[in-house]
Amino acid sequence: MFDIDGTLVQSYEFDGKCYFEAVEKVLQTSIQSDWLKYQNVTDSGILDEIIGRMDLQTERENLHFEVKKEFIKRVKNHVRNNKVEPILGAVKFIENLKNRKDVTISIATGGWRETAILKLESAGIDFAGIPIASASDHFERVEIMKIAEQKTGLQTFETKTYFGDGEWDKKASEILGYNFVLVGNRFENSQRIDNFTFSEEALKFIGF
Repeated sequence: MFDIDGTLVQSYEFDGKCYFEAVEKVLQTSIQSDWLKYQNVTDSGILDEIIGRMDLQTERENLHFEVKKEFIKRVKNHVRNNKVEPILGAVKFIENLKNRKDVTISIATGGWRETAILKLESAGIDFAGIPIASASDHFERVEIMKIAEQKTGLQTFETKTYFGDGEWDKKASEILGYNFVLVGNRFENSQRIDNFTFSEEALKFIGF
């Protein structure tokens, strides 16, 4: 199971910038831009928390619609004018896993589905046939991961591994009993890869 931003696609920085700009434009207020300050680090979870702090729950549905619309517009504009790169080796690694008979792949992202698709397409990652769960399905990352697992259609797994780049990814993996592999170096973790260039290292952490 894979996260997207900072894990498969080099989108962490511009995605966060587009998101917070969209929220601030719609809500007409400045907000905390440190992800770790929020309880649920997902697009819908962060927005729900901000709406709650501002006591705007009665406008929740409309605010979600307006923020998502503004966010999608900003991400579309970015990918139209900038080349979005995959994490090194990610395209080939995903393709190799798709061709294996002993592996099932899914994607669980804290982003909304619409922008997740935009980023994957722009980075050239072939996600055809890969189940995707997102913040469009639930506001909690643990639940998003559960949904991604359910979408595979399988009942039992020999092992479960999540590749992510954030501390919230590790926490959710621990709650669900997933093996966690950190992509990048944003914090310390016993199992870590810089990228997917050396696929043998990543496969070793999966158990191959």
